[in-house]
Order: sequence, then structure tokens, then C-alpha cells
Amino acid sequence: MNVYVVLSRSTTVLSRAIRLATGAEFTHAALALDPGLEHMFSFGRRRAGNPFVGCFKRERLDDELYRRMPVLPGAVIEVPATPRQRVAVEASIARFTVDSDAYSYNHAGLLGQGSEDSTRFVCSEFVYHVLRDAGVCDLGMPRWKVSPQTLLRVPGDVVFRGDLKGYRPGPTPHAPAMATAPLTSDRTRVRIAA
Repeated sequence: MNVYVVLSRSTTVLSRAIRLATGAEFTHAALALDPGLEHMFSFGRRRAGNPFVGCFKRERLDDELYRRMPVLPGAVIEVPATPRQRVAVEASIARFTVDSDAYSYNHAGLLGQGSEDSTRFVCSEFVYHVLRDAGVCDLGMPRWKVSPQTLLRVPGDVVFRGDLKGYRPGPTPHAPAMATAPLTSDRTRVRIAA
């Protein structure tokens, strides 16, 4: 059983500002329950055109925000999880979904202002919070210090790196095998150590 950390960098003003300030390759993170990224969740803009109102949401690579971009640089990390950890991840996401109005975007977190507020998250805080609470990984730092770039340290395999608009999941033990093209330079498998 696996879960998937999805890292990306959009062309929005906020994403470009974060990249300029930090030099980070990736500026956004999401957590997916399936290799096809159909069940992907994060904290982000409620509406594509407004960066100031954020919320917990289900994301899709064909969302309005991403459709406008010709290229969406990103990476997909396949993270191993035991059946118990997988159930804990799903239960946590279900709580966020059911109580979504109780959560809000952690604007102070964008500025590196730390707190473990149980109702406010930025994207990377959410991903790490769910993984850590489920026992999937512990990076040895408070969640408010975790950025999308930090999530590259989550133990797992980078199964895709390149333009997410061209992402297609490869065969997995939980899905029927399908013919795939050989791995190319934009689709590499790299082992990430904890």
C-alpha cells in the first residue's frame, strides 16, 4: 500500500515569489491516495484567481489554475505505507473533508511564522501532518518548518519528475499492469533516503 506526495511549481505570482525568495524547485505540495492522483488533497486557493483565500480542498491536475499553465513542473513520490498507516492517512483526510469549514489557510506560515495550530495549514504542513500522525514518516522537525522542498526527504521513490501535465502512472501492485513506454529523462525512478 502506498500514498503519494505530489510536489509542483505553478506560474502564479505567489509561487514565483516563493521561488525567488527561497530558490526552491517546488512551491506546492499535495497528498494523493492513488497513483493516478485522482484522490489528491491539499491546502490552497479556494478560487484560481484569488491567492488570499485558501482552504482545504481536493485538487486535480486539470483544475482551472493548472489548465492555464503550458507546463507544470513537478514530482511524484511513492511513499510506502503499511495497511494500518494507510487506514490512518485515509481517516485523517476524511476528518479534514468532513470538517473542512473548521480549517483555514495558514497565511503566517507562508512567512515562516511557526505554530502548531490544529486548524491552520499551508500545503506542506498538511501533507507532513497527515504522514507524521499516521506514522508514515517523521522528519524530526515541527510541521511549520516543512516546505514543499523539504518533502523530498520523505522516504519513498520518486516515480515521476517533469511536466505533471504529462504524468501517467506506471503499473503498481494494486492496479492492472499496462504497457508503458520506457523510462526517459523526464520520468526517472530515484530512491530517496530518510
